[in-house]
Amino acid sequence: MMKNSKNTISRRQFVSNAAALSAFLILPRHVLGGRGYTAPSDQVSLGFIGAGRQGLSLQKSFLPQEQAKIVAACDVYDSKTAHFCKQVDAYYAARSGQSAYKACAPFHHFTELLDRKDIDAVVIATPDHWHAAMVVRAAAAGKDIYCEKPLSLTIAEGRAMVNAVAKHKRVLQTGSMQRSRPEFRQTAELVRNGLIGDIKNIKVSIGGPPVPYNLPEETVPADLDWPLWLGPNDYVHYNHQLNPVIGDSIWGRWRDFKGLGGGDITDWGAHMFDIVQWALDMDHSGPVEITPPNGKDVQHLTMRYANGVVMTHEDFGKKHAIQFNGTAGTIEVQRGKLVTQPENLIAQLSGNLPKRVYHSDHHHADFLQAVKKRSKPVADVETGHRSATVGNLANIAFELGTPLRWDPEKERFENNNAANGLLSRKMKADWAV
Repeated sequence: MMKNSKNTISRRQFVSNAAALSAFLILPRHVLGGRGYTAPSDQVSLGFIGAGRQGLSLQKSFLPQEQAKIVAACDVYDSKTAHFCKQVDAYYAARSGQSAYKACAPFHHFTELLDRKDIDAVVIATPDHWHAAMVVRAAAAGKDIYCEKPLSLTIAEGRAMVNAVAKHKRVLQTGSMQRSRPEFRQTAELVRNGLIGDIKNIKVSIGGPPVPYNLPEETVPADLDWPLWLGPNDYVHYNHQLNPVIGDSIWGRWRDFKGLGGGDITDWGAHMFDIVQWALDMDHSGPVEITPPNGKDVQHLTMRYANGVVMTHEDFGKKHAIQFNGTAGTIEVQRGKLVTQPENLIAQLSGNLPKRVYHSDHHHADFLQAVKKRSKPVADVETGHRSATVGNLANIAFELGTPLRWDPEKERFENNNAANGLLSRKMKADWAV
């Protein structure tokens, strides 16, 4: 039968064309989109909940990450949302070479942001009294979560967050970023490998517990939704120190007051107690006895672990620091500084030691990789909950002024109804967890 030369091709031509098409389809991405190009399908779409000072700090960490793209933000302070999105759009415009670029969608209410199906993960940088309500709802909405420290305002809220993340198979990274710094990772490995011998005691130098709210009342700014800022909480009057405007030199002071934060005990404690937990391999446990100072035989709040290790809340002359005292040496660690006795201990970490901890060099990149791999990040939800629990236990002991016995497995106090009554707090029904 005669072939129609206009409508048919030879087998040789077909194979040749198919090979050319195949070659085009398997070209590496950098050929199609430039060196360093990441396809949109490989990027994690981020929505920010909280666009204030800490949100802007996290923005600077996530923007350069090629594996992520910030697509939305919300805040109860409309001017903060607008400022945040303007910065995001300017960054992507400069990077893409486009003079006009709109990438960041502004929202007022976080539930509207959670409704967006194209958002893969959220970054929560709000006051602590909102964390649990937001994390539980973000997990139910199918979002992975980066949530600032301390993870929870109460122990019961922390457990609710752990349960929600597990139920919905989400990834959560707690913002305890010291776990991604070398001096703290080295500290954990020095302790775990016994390079200072058996631990005799640990001193944690941080500030104290929260105080009752005592700021004077001021007029609420027109573009601040104060009822929504309060969210789960009962009413307290507005003062700008709780929520400073962009450019104000002060950090929001909500963490100083009961019901809003846990004082420095949970603020810096979420960093320093966290490293103690890591070094002692207690990420799924915690202390069993908590004794507040009594001005007599107990000079500092003291915690004891089941293995006998004693930790005190004590100023040993260095601010925001930890001192590990062992039978064969000492370690003092704070941000950017690690001092050991004997001095050569750090060099021993280059050897073939049996106990190593999770290695992360970048806290935010580690989160994004965990999202892609569906794995646990360096400060996963259980870790964040347990570290926050230590600070919450300390605050309960300070408030009651009595020694307490704690069961880390049951997460209950032994024979103390007053203490167990402080494991949770009253929350408005709409935001309960």
